[in-house]
Amino acid sequence: MEVKEPAAAYGNRKYSIAEYLEMENTSVIKHEYYGGEIFAMSGAKLPHIVVEGNIFNALSTELNDKPCQPYNSNMRVYIEELDSFFYPDVTVVCGDPVTLNNDQMNVMNPKVIFEVLSPSTKNYDRGEKFKFYRELDSLKEYVLVDPLSVIIEAYHINSNGFWELKEYNDIDEVLELNSIGISLTLKEVYKKTKVITMQVHNK
Repeated sequence: MEVKEPAAAYGNRKYSIAEYLEMENTSVIKHEYYGGEIFAMSGAKLPHIVVEGNIFNALSTELNDKPCQPYNSNMRVYIEELDSFFYPDVTVVCGDPVTLNNDQMNVMNPKVIFEVLSPSTKNYDRGEKFKFYRELDSLKEYVLVDPLSVIIEAYHINSNGFWELKEYNDIDEVLELNSIGISLTLKEVYKKTKVITMQVHNK
């Protein structure tokens, strides 16, 4: 999903978490929440939706016999240290989900987060949003996927406890998700997109 600037209808006032959640429970569109401000999210374009669906479906298959569960972009992530709520494109939780006040609506312990990039959000996803997500002690991998070209930026915590980047840019490569013990082929990620057709023909 794409994040817009704070909607003008909300003005400059700060909202409490309770106010945000009450509004979100009845809203027809999604909003993220940070620093007391509410941010409206716009709909995604077709390539974004296809790639997001491919990732979710591939994870569902690979994790079928493992104690991990993928969630789509309807699942909110709550970052307690920041009192903030976000909607990642795909989230993986292992073991029992920890939710805010046991509400079953806001997971707090994702192990892997995927964001599908868009021109308007790619810098935010790589920078400030990644900084926010790093407040989650449970998070071990953060994967950014470009839906318009074969480019995947996969961050993971290395043996020294630092975030390390590995890039994938060949359709024949395999994305390793070591924290959950599975791998995804890039062909799965980009299935039924123009991107995969173009790269295969260019080889």
